[in-house]
Amino acid sequence: MFQAKAFAPFEKLAIELVPYSSEGDDGSHDLAHVLRVFKNAMRIQTVEGGNARILAAAVLLHDCVAVEKDSPLRSKASALAAEKASAVLAKLGWADDDIAAVAHAIVAHSFSANITPESLEAKILQDADRLDAIGMVGAGRCFYIGGRMSSALYDPFDPAGSDRPLDDRRFVIDHFQTKLFKLADGFQTKTGRALAATRDQRLRDFLAAFMDEI
Repeated sequence: MFQAKAFAPFEKLAIELVPYSSEGDDGSHDLAHVLRVFKNAMRIQTVEGGNARILAAAVLLHDCVAVEKDSPLRSKASALAAEKASAVLAKLGWADDDIAAVAHAIVAHSFSANITPESLEAKILQDADRLDAIGMVGAGRCFYIGGRMSSALYDPFDPAGSDRPLDDRRFVIDHFQTKLFKLADGFQTKTGRALAATRDQRLRDFLAAFMDEI
């Protein structure tokens, strides 16, 4: 059951925006993901500063349009979410400048969109979202998404991809090398980078243990 107090001190905003925050049945981009990103974002914002209200709204709406990982529209997902978020906030009477700030944070958070975050709020949202892609939660989400895409766990004859091209659509474990291990180097804030370093090491330790078992 939804509990607005989990989004303190933005309970009222959560009540208004959570109905729009996620769609579809993707368990890697559901309300639990939104809440984790919210906690990450507030943790970073406490140290780095920025407009917490703008940031909270951007977090709550950053995945309000669902696009599967293997969809040809994937690179446009954040732009579609920013467009929908702008309409939602306009209906709620938000000022144009604040809507634009939220929209920029949303459109720039996506890895696949490859848009540079210009505002501090956009930088924090990007960091907070990417923190959820690494560490133990990131590993769990990676395997979950692989299952949705009907991918195999790994190549049984060359799991590390030593003598074949890496292909994370065929083999889940390839995604660690093709993307996840690259994320820690791209964090925007000092606080985000420190948190990412810890989670990146957990992810590397996980893969080492996985390889040992297979």
